[in-house]
Amino acid sequence: MSSLRSDLWCMAFVRRHNDMGNMCVVARRGDPIAGQIFIEVDHLDGTRSLFTPAPTVSRGDSAGQMFQRRFERVEPAKVRERIEQEISFDPDLWVLSIDLRSDDLGIDLVRTDPN
Repeated sequence: MSSLRSDLWCMAFVRRHNDMGNMCVVARRGDPIAGQIFIEVDHLDGTRSLFTPAPTVSRGDSAGQMFQRRFERVEPAKVRERIEQEISFDPDLWVLSIDLRSDDLGIDLVRTDPN
């Protein structure tokens, strides 16, 4: 099973979070078919987190996007700097921005080895 187009996945993510009362917007549009998706989370306490596409992993039967937590509750400048760095490398990148006090985005995260 192939992955969902980036534009459709992003629109569904934004709509779902806005319906739940979380302010979520497309901050940057990328390639509609296969653009990488970054999710910037403003925790409304002066910190931000950044979720980026996971390295290629076996996804089993899942056709969804897989993410990894790149930064967790860091200063906003660090997240913006990383996004700008990625955009200079990949101009087809999508950036979704969401205001969310909790850590649960409802996305699939790869598990990282704690060691």
